[in-house]
Amino acid sequence: MIQYKTKEEIEIMRESCLMVGKAHVEAVKIMKPGITTMQINNIVEEFIMDNGGSPSFKNYNGYPFATCISMNEAVVHGFPGNHILKGGDIMSLDIGFYKNGFHGDSAYTYAIGEISDEIKQLLKVTKESLYAGIEKARHGNRIGDISNAIQEYTEKKYGYGVVRDLVGHGLGRKMHEDPQVPNYGKKGSGAKLKEGMVLAIEPMINLGVKEVVHLDDGWTILTKDHKISAHFEHDVCITKGEADILSSFVEIEAAEKANKNLTWSHG
Repeated sequence: MIQYKTKEEIEIMRESCLMVGKAHVEAVKIMKPGITTMQINNIVEEFIMDNGGSPSFKNYNGYPFATCISMNEAVVHGFPGNHILKGGDIMSLDIGFYKNGFHGDSAYTYAIGEISDEIKQLLKVTKESLYAGIEKARHGNRIGDISNAIQEYTEKKYGYGVVRDLVGHGLGRKMHEDPQVPNYGKKGSGAKLKEGMVLAIEPMINLGVKEVVHLDDGWTILTKDHKISAHFEHDVCITKGEADILSSFVEIEAAEKANKNLTWSHG
């Protein structure tokens, strides 16, 4: 059942969603070759707790960490650990922030050091496809309109693999609510979009094939051909006009651009 939010609830959610972006910024400040993914996890968890929240992911269905850090060919749900960042690494960082009864959930993919033009394009296109989907997130449209916009932009235009096994979702008092939001589909299909719906839209796009494999840890998901995957996620509220984006990349992009150890996703 879809849970529609009141204007008051949406403003409470906005705080949690914006705090996710601020948590990303804290992680970006320390991103460089030589640090471990667990160091990133720990600084994010500390920031969340220091700001009166709790990490949405930790202990969710048994997940043991505050963040999902998915390196290179890992699509999503990667464990932070002893992996030492090096130049050329691609890292999807997914963070959830829970406070005052509501979750925020946003992901961003970072490039450590120098990367190829091919991978730069994948990151750029995946990020752009997120906004192509958001443009269709309007009252009166349907979920399939969002899905189709993402698929057309990534798969039809660039030939990338659009992951089928994993989808976006509703967001609110629970981390995962109805409806599901696939990154592929037909225009005019799926649930009708109505004011007060909050969706986590999150393209997961592979440089190669769309197929994925699941690791024995029960969480980490890799591309089947071991090529790079990219992942960007925003939380949006459906309104009569343009979608209200509750999360933000503005501070993330500024921090990313300022960190000389990172390849800026706009560049």
